[in-house]
Amino acid sequence: MSRQIPLDPQNVAEEGHSSDGVREIAPDLAYRRLGLVNAVFYGAPGQPGWVLVDAGVAGTRDLILRAAEERFGADVPPAAIVLTHGHFDHVGALEDLAARWEVPVIAHPLEHPYLDGRSSYPPPDPGVGGAMARLSPLYPRGPVDVASHLQALPSDGSVPAMPGWRWIHTPGHCPGHVSLWREADRALVAGDAVITTDQESAYAVARQTPRMHGPPQYFTSDWEAAARSAAALADLEPDLLITGHGPAMRGAEMRGALTELARDFDRVAVPRGREGAGPE
Repeated sequence: MSRQIPLDPQNVAEEGHSSDGVREIAPDLAYRRLGLVNAVFYGAPGQPGWVLVDAGVAGTRDLILRAAEERFGADVPPAAIVLTHGHFDHVGALEDLAARWEVPVIAHPLEHPYLDGRSSYPPPDPGVGGAMARLSPLYPRGPVDVASHLQALPSDGSVPAMPGWRWIHTPGHCPGHVSLWREADRALVAGDAVITTDQESAYAVARQTPRMHGPPQYFTSDWEAAARSAAALADLEPDLLITGHGPAMRGAEMRGALTELARDFDRVAVPRGREGAGPE
């Protein structure tokens, strides 16, 4: 296992949270922890045209629906579901939600084979250490099939139904992974390109102790690309960071930790024996 970079819990980004577990971190940005993963809600409370970013693990459909109803109103579907990538813990409720809402599912074209029923992801690497990694051969590898709803992210870098945001290709964890960036307030939705907890440790996942961490090691397929992606995100110098796993963080300490992660990626993020490893 790799070394992690501690983060001060005082820098957890949270302006408020609802009775249903939704944590607001900006007036139009919130997230809900769904077991071991986060789903992100973009849009002004009580208004239509909102967007769901990622769709949780299997069995979380009703949690997502209740969170959406509390934030945006009853029977107010999103304008779209945008995916950072298609791993099982980000698409667990996707098929049910896409069918219920009849809305576009938008993802990078390189993720489409895992979202339209064609391909499963490569096997995980359970030897990276930690209880969650040891369990990884049991995790679903897909594919899901939302072909009738699936659309590609626009080639101009814009994000449909999210004005002011742009998508950034951040591969490594998987080929079509993307992160979302809003320059106006320097908000970054990083997916699993970087995360803020030690996802290999069951104890850390339960406690959600803040740590700056590279992508979940057991499912990362290309460590050289992952290092480049972390560096690209660090170069943005975000003020607010929401990741697929762990608490949202803000401020100078978070930026410094992200810079350290990118600078020392092989030492900090890459499991021993995988340093410099590219795709097979």
